[in-house]
Amino acid sequence: MRDAFDLLVVGGGINGAGIARDAAGRGLSVALVERGDLGGATSSASSKLIHGGLRYLEHHEFRLVREALAEREVLLRLAPHIAWPMRFVLPHAPEMRPRWMLRAGLFLYDHLAKRVTLPASQSLDFRKHTWGAPLNDDARHGFAYSDAWVEDSRLVVLNARDAAARGARIMVGTEFLGASRDAAGWTARLRDADGTERQVRARAIANAAGPWVMQALGAAGVPAPDRIRLVRGSHIVVPALHDGDQAYILQNDDRRVVFVIPYEGRFSLIGTTDVPHDPASGPPRCTEDEQDYLCRAVSRQFRKPVTRADIVWTYSGVRPLHDDGAENPSAVTRDYVLKLDHDGAPLLSVFGGKITTFRRLAEDATTQLCQALGQPRPAWTSGPPLPGGDFGGRDATGLLSDLAARYPFLDGALLQRLFRCYGSDLPAVLGTARQAEDLGRDLGGGITERELDWMVAHEWVRSAEDALWRRTKRGLHMSAEERQNFAAAFGALRIAA
Repeated sequence: MRDAFDLLVVGGGINGAGIARDAAGRGLSVALVERGDLGGATSSASSKLIHGGLRYLEHHEFRLVREALAEREVLLRLAPHIAWPMRFVLPHAPEMRPRWMLRAGLFLYDHLAKRVTLPASQSLDFRKHTWGAPLNDDARHGFAYSDAWVEDSRLVVLNARDAAARGARIMVGTEFLGASRDAAGWTARLRDADGTERQVRARAIANAAGPWVMQALGAAGVPAPDRIRLVRGSHIVVPALHDGDQAYILQNDDRRVVFVIPYEGRFSLIGTTDVPHDPASGPPRCTEDEQDYLCRAVSRQFRKPVTRADIVWTYSGVRPLHDDGAENPSAVTRDYVLKLDHDGAPLLSVFGGKITTFRRLAEDATTQLCQALGQPRPAWTSGPPLPGGDFGGRDATGLLSDLAARYPFLDGALLQRLFRCYGSDLPAVLGTARQAEDLGRDLGGGITERELDWMVAHEWVRSAEDALWRRTKRGLHMSAEERQNFAAAFGALRIAA
């Protein structure tokens, strides 16, 4: 088994997977190590938005917003099965920001970067428009603008799949223990899930460990060139608060914003918080205070109040933000900073970033690494689609229609879910199936044996949690007993295999 590479990527979140894909596509031999699951931490705990960040304009982060707005169009083109446009409704709260300020901000938002597929913003009279129906009577006017939605954890997996297809070696359940430097490169020590320790050689290392970026630097014996701020973002999920595909962005009384986003057909996703996170407190979790904060923010403006009793699921992630000295966690920049240590073999560390700009981050990082290795290669990732994203010139409606004709035994809801996961790869997932029975047992939540086999073989699924909460969100549609039964069935199938 190969144990020498041009580049070792530490961290299997969106930044690490993006760097691995980019570097492999430029001809470097690449290995990626992730001690848990791909996208298992911050990258599966986002608000699932591809957005410029309307509120970042208040902090004068115009370059970041422009870059993020431009990336919306790129990602909608590269992964149209897991990313799609979404209209956001912004009620005007007179006590918060004046209407002229919101209108000016939306004008900038419309024009900072070229829009290709997304419509411009508009003013709304909620007394006449149906989008005002969920809001209380105080909300008479507002605005609508466009951003986009993405299945964040699947975005990570698709980048890893494409990296692997281009020759990268993806190692999940593999911990980076440390590395030592010599004139020719790095010797990295790794530990597999079974406890086996081994070494690999790499000419360069990309430290994309996210919240653990400082620990990875320490393990490599490299002084930290910068600092990060760990900020927890928590979300709650409740039964759907409104009809329609539009989302709402609510100005809260602390001048933050809270999103209410249609989620998984039956629910509303509400987030997010900005709370300093102490790693000594353990893994991030949505505290009761955070739950109350989000419930209050929505109840202030929606007709239907939200209480903790309505919550069906919560999740939290830690944002590893570049420490720019801002006192307020909400004001800390979401921009990324790349630090290249080339006192010998190169080591590049990623500080900060957001899911919307991951591709640009990866492009910048890979360009620096290629130059440091003396192998400059052109950037390429803005063109070829991610796995499942090549619709053959059709739009989503056309491809869905073709798939429905090819697989008439799939009911509409199941076909839609599978398409949103696998896109044009769905025929490969279903294989030779010609009737429902060919897919094997339904293990729960509509996940069949055939689909699970695909996730294990092609998407690095190693546990029931990987399948239910990251590759899909079917765990949200199942009872606790059904999830337990799925885990038992998963374990039995893995033993049999």
